[in-house]
Amino acid sequence: MSFTTDFLQEAVEVLNRLSADEIDAVVSKLAEVRARGGRVFVLGVGGSAAAASHFVNDLRKLAHLEAYAPTDNVSELTARINDEGWESCFAEWLKGSHLKAADAVFVFSMNDDDLEKNISPNLVRALQHAREVNACILGVAGRQGGYTAQTADACVIIPTVNASHITPHTEAFHGVVGHAIITHPGLKAAPTKWESSV
Repeated sequence: MSFTTDFLQEAVEVLNRLSADEIDAVVSKLAEVRARGGRVFVLGVGGSAAAASHFVNDLRKLAHLEAYAPTDNVSELTARINDEGWESCFAEWLKGSHLKAADAVFVFSMNDDDLEKNISPNLVRALQHAREVNACILGVAGRQGGYTAQTADACVIIPTVNASHITPHTEAFHGVVGHAIITHPGLKAAPTKWESSV
């Protein structure tokens, strides 16, 4: 078989192994955040930052949830990195946003967020702050999820089918899972344009 055929078969296997229960649990927590008037702060690094931006758009437009991503404001983010450092940039942004118990921090992560290994320490510090203020923690993570999965109130794990393709499959399925969450009848509050125009 060709590389492309193999890659697509791997994607099918990832899809087959995704947990509907994990997705439903995230939907339920987001619905609770909306019901209590909380906000959602969405974090991601690299390709996951793009997923965060997309998800913020959908939360605001389709789920009627107030949502923000620090990576959408490059001026503030780079100022924080320059002045305060990479490790604290998300935590300090959350502090500046007055994160509180009614809110949620939602992480799109690749895999093993770990301070000791210096893997996404900014995500770990942000989640530590979220725990300090008793905010809800949600996520979509690859592999075993690392610190995100360990601390989350609900987290979807993107299964590993081929260890050589963790990054492309996890990033691709951030979008699939994000759309499964946002179109769930337990969360969706507004129609999507193209479906409603048919």
